[in-house]
Amino acid sequence: MAAHGFICFDTAIGECALAWGDHGLAGVLLPESRRGENRARLARKFPDAVEAAPPTQIAAAVTAITALLRGEPADLSAILLDLTRACDFERRVYAIVRAIPPGQTLTYGEIAARLGDPLEARAVGQAMGKNPFPIVVPCHRVLGAGGKLGGFSAPGGAGTKLRMLAIEGALSPGALPLFAERG
Repeated sequence: MAAHGFICFDTAIGECALAWGDHGLAGVLLPESRRGENRARLARKFPDAVEAAPPTQIAAAVTAITALLRGEPADLSAILLDLTRACDFERRVYAIVRAIPPGQTLTYGEIAARLGDPLEARAVGQAMGKNPFPIVVPCHRVLGAGGKLGGFSAPGGAGTKLRMLAIEGALSPGALPLFAERG
């Protein structure tokens, strides 16, 4: 997954970043605890990428992601992803997860069942942990068995996951403390 350009931009949850290359979006970074830390992460992850004005498709992705994180309807399904480093299983998982609409969730087990093997829930969780495209491949919409929060490897961890689910209307604001206890 090579990237030659990146952009950092403000959203309702903090500064996010996108990296892109010849095959589409190469990576999405969620906010770090301190402003500007995404640039350092991008330099480590995509050492050849330079900050640049995004091409049309990436600019549209910035607009859609920013809107979605404000709680506005936004369709991210047309964003082209560079899946050259994803294995076939991860690609299949990401396709299912991309189809989860805002405000809805699936469990790791439900995704595994859709893949044809309900016993692959743990493998689904591993694919989500490696997801280089959070928000675009909305791993925050994937929960553990029984609706438990499950893991979230992005910066901010479970708190970021809960915040994103609340923005999308998947949780009522009063349910947040109760939901967090179940995780």
